[in-house]
Amino acid sequence: MRVAAVQMTSGADVAENRARACREIASAATLHRADLVVLPEFFNTLYFAQYQDKAQFALAEPEDGPTLAAVREEARRHKVAVIATLYEMAAPGLYFDTAFHIDPAGEIVFRYRKVHPAAVLSLEKLYFRYGARFDTYRVGEWQLGIGICYDMAFPETARSLAINGAELLIAPYATSRTAMFQEVLRTRAFENGSFLVAANKVGREGDWTFGGQSLIVDPTGTVLATADAREQTIIAADLAREAVVRARIDFPTRRDRRPELYGAITAEVPNR
Repeated sequence: MRVAAVQMTSGADVAENRARACREIASAATLHRADLVVLPEFFNTLYFAQYQDKAQFALAEPEDGPTLAAVREEARRHKVAVIATLYEMAAPGLYFDTAFHIDPAGEIVFRYRKVHPAAVLSLEKLYFRYGARFDTYRVGEWQLGIGICYDMAFPETARSLAINGAELLIAPYATSRTAMFQEVLRTRAFENGSFLVAANKVGREGDWTFGGQSLIVDPTGTVLATADAREQTIIAADLAREAVVRARIDFPTRRDRRPELYGAITAEVPNR
């Protein structure tokens, strides 16, 4: 599989963001020969969760809204799969941060809703509900799993996805934090023997500056492609499933796990 990660800046004009994302999908498919294109989190909107303002709810779109319609058409046109993560309105008053996998026929074949909305610098918990599953899904010979932005700060996210079969971890991002960003994601790939593709926003959006540094990592933690912290760009790399098999034989954590001793991880209240 050849994958591409789009690193881009989004502004206040949703229609222009949507059009720019479609142009990037076309470039990833034609110039970079990608089979799968990963867009950043909230690619079609300015990062709204930096503000406390009920007007931001209007940015949410349903599954059949204009943004996914445009992305699905672009996927069909170029016969490429796309991971598109946006602010989803499931119903009035019920919102999620949702990654949609769109196949080369333009069909939605999987969705993942962010399990850990952030609320330290951002105000995501005010705007959407958390998801509740770490499901994985099959694309050809590959098993994929998705964790959105802050999800990947928790090793439990990537581990749960890997236990559920993920060989390729997809990580759409909208983060301004760059300290340890790539190191954490390289570790997530290495400790689970999985490939990982992270697509981050970059540049100034409102009052925030996003950190870029999108990357593609192999199951040994080796960086196959990376972007800088300033430019809008596309990175791409070829992935071979045989590397997952080799990594999991060379570093057999699945064999050596002791889940019967890990109760403290799942306890609602720590023992101490």
